Amino acid sequence: MPQGTLEVVLISAKGLEDSDFLSGMDPYAILTCRTQEKKSSVASGDGSNPEWNETFLFSITEGVGELHIKLMDKDTFTADDFVGEVRISLDSVFDQEDIPPTSYSVVKDEHYCGEIKVGLKFTHQRSRDVSLEEYGGWKESSMD
Repeated sequence: MPQGTLEVVLISAKGLEDSDFLSGMDPYAILTCRTQEKKSSVASGDGSNPEWNETFLFSITEGVGELHIKLMDKDTFTADDFVGEVRISLDSVFDQEDIPPTSYSVVKDEHYCGEIKVGLKFTHQRSRDVSLEEYGGWKESSMD
């Protein structure tokens, strides 16, 4: 299983279903890669076609196979609304190392509700880049 750093460029979304009736939609994204979670800024006033152009870094270790992006609509007086989600398999980025900005379908309750554009880049950790932390802080020494 590959280990290294995943760079996610959250570019934009379009055609999102607007859940706000009185005011415009203020979407943001929550990106999750196994136990790591990052949150984008709120695209205030951008409605159903937000632009973020933000970059997020994730450390990839054993067992990481997908990136989960959950789109939310920021609300002031009530709980934020769930807009939809995307699950992106990371197998192709592990092989190719660089996936140009690509549109993925946003799904809510198994129904299409817009799309999100994301770029992915993976940098492999070289096998010789072993830190002392991997050995519990202890380094083996040889006696001459």
